[in-house]
Amino acid sequence: MDGLPMGVLAALVGLIGGAVMGLAARLGDFCTLGALESAAYGHDQRRMRLWGIVLGVAILGTQFGAMAGLIDLDASFYHTISWNPMASILGGLVFGYGMALAGNCGFGALVRFGGGDLRSMVVVVVMGIFGFVALSGPLAPLRQMLFPQPDAAGPQGIVHDLGAFGMPAWAVVTVLGLACLGVALSHSGLRHSPKMIAWGVAAGLAVVWCFAGTTWVADHSLSEVAVEGPSFTAPVGRTLIYLMTSTAGGITFSVGSVLGVMLGALIGSMIRGLFRWEACEDPRELGRQVSGAVLMGIGGVVAMGCSIGQGVTAFAALAWSGPVTLVAIVLGALLGLRQLISGFQPG
Repeated sequence: MDGLPMGVLAALVGLIGGAVMGLAARLGDFCTLGALESAAYGHDQRRMRLWGIVLGVAILGTQFGAMAGLIDLDASFYHTISWNPMASILGGLVFGYGMALAGNCGFGALVRFGGGDLRSMVVVVVMGIFGFVALSGPLAPLRQMLFPQPDAAGPQGIVHDLGAFGMPAWAVVTVLGLACLGVALSHSGLRHSPKMIAWGVAAGLAVVWCFAGTTWVADHSLSEVAVEGPSFTAPVGRTLIYLMTSTAGGITFSVGSVLGVMLGALIGSMIRGLFRWEACEDPRELGRQVSGAVLMGIGGVVAMGCSIGQGVTAFAALAWSGPVTLVAIVLGALLGLRQLISGFQPG
């Protein structure tokens, strides 16, 4: 291990974490848009409540890992870049609406691509390209002007801000983590689905693993490698660039995590007998999915993360951007689903 380049070590951390999340999606039905659709239109809240398991485990593991010195959250961009509420809200709304049009978020598209869905490959590629159009391409100057990302002037986040009111960090973490788990387990349907619960725990621990693993690599590389967790907007673009250029310095945590999700999804699809090649037969459907992918790429970069990057990873870091962006994504997705399903017609 000591002889491996630091980027490769970080990629291995991402590969393992991503594979677990891919398995959780396929074997535990962990999916953002699927959870919203089931709860809003299928009268089944299990997949939505499963998010409580993932968040509760991720919050408790990440925060107590930080308190134990195993995770350096202060080095993650969730705490080093000043939070921009408007970027979280507007970027989240755009991402969520695009997610509904595309039929999946970036994470879900990678999962479905790993199961043989070629339509999702188009979503993944388009989202990755337009993510970089907004990150460092033609739209970057406009994004930077409208949503600047200056360095944080000092400590920030939920734990710090509530601490100003005299609430100890351990109490804030415990209350938030247990509240998420309580909301999840209060639903009898989820309580009777131990397999889903187990994979929800695994997905939450995957986030903890990624934070802890990249912290270790960052320490041993003198901060050459960043401390980060799973996210699937800009990292998809970085992976495409690496696969096209194959430069030695281009292999990173992002590349490992993206490939890991597809690997985990492939294995999970094989286990469940769900792997099959699928293509789009309706040009209008493909056009809608491509449009959604464009919105997800741009919205995800503006919000500095997707439904996983902000909705789970930033939430686990207890950055304010996490819950705010997640709510915005949910609202945007519900608006998009309503348009697709009912066309805004009353009744």
